[in-house]
Amino acid sequence: MKKLSSRLVNMNKAAGYTIGINAIQILGALTVTAFSLFSGGHAFMGLWEQMLLSAMTVIVCWGAALDIKEAVNARKIYGEADMLEDAYGKLEQLNTTLRAQRHDFMNHLQVVYSLLELEEYQSAEEYIERVYGDIKRVGRSLKTAHPAVNALLAAKLADCESRGIKMELEIESPWETLPVPGWEICRVLGNLIDNGMDALSGTPDARMTVSLGETLQAFTFEIANNGPQIPDTLMERIFQSGFSTKSTGRGMGLAIVRTILQAYGGKIELRSDEEKTAFTGTIAKPTAVKPR
Repeated sequence: MKKLSSRLVNMNKAAGYTIGINAIQILGALTVTAFSLFSGGHAFMGLWEQMLLSAMTVIVCWGAALDIKEAVNARKIYGEADMLEDAYGKLEQLNTTLRAQRHDFMNHLQVVYSLLELEEYQSAEEYIERVYGDIKRVGRSLKTAHPAVNALLAAKLADCESRGIKMELEIESPWETLPVPGWEICRVLGNLIDNGMDALSGTPDARMTVSLGETLQAFTFEIANNGPQIPDTLMERIFQSGFSTKSTGRGMGLAIVRTILQAYGGKIELRSDEEKTAFTGTIAKPTAVKPR
């Protein structure tokens, strides 16, 4: 994980340098050409010289533009690779949890059986409740058609539990035909849930609800929490790249969420009052092509 993240940072820097250098190259070529063609008394005044200079400028600008395009594509590919690795890591974590539960199943039965034989009924009941709670927590997340989403929700349930946050899942649709790749919708949901957990820091009786559903026209989701109200002055700025209300400041998560959703024809809205803050998103369903 650290190795890929380090490589991603280097690629982002390299792509940034490439874009910057080639942009300067384009600007310089256009400046020289304009000066040569339109300033009086310059050496390049003949028609052939002007045509040659113009052709060279076009070639230089075209090559630089191609370099910029490739740098942007490379940066995007490495960004996608980072998201894929994160989704794969959560899948591995969920798989490990499920294997551990299967492996421990017989052990749990033996413990319960022994407690019942010893007539330790209260202890048996408490043991069953603990085991059932663990199985139920994982089972609640295994309701969508996307393994990566299931893994993400299972991981976030555990994160919320460790922070003392009560997280409820309301999955009313498996999202079977969702047009967004699993690893990208994980980026959307993950950033919104992380944002909610940060907002709930220090909130008594902290609660979060994650709802997934669909209508005839769109897939829907809502991430809501009972944290502090977001002021009206920040409602739109909160989605801007680089904006953060934290002193440490990351400010990229919500901007990424909006960018991904817009790429697939979706949108996100924010509502916040004294009772709850809710991020509500919709993703339009692919239009079926009717036979002629």
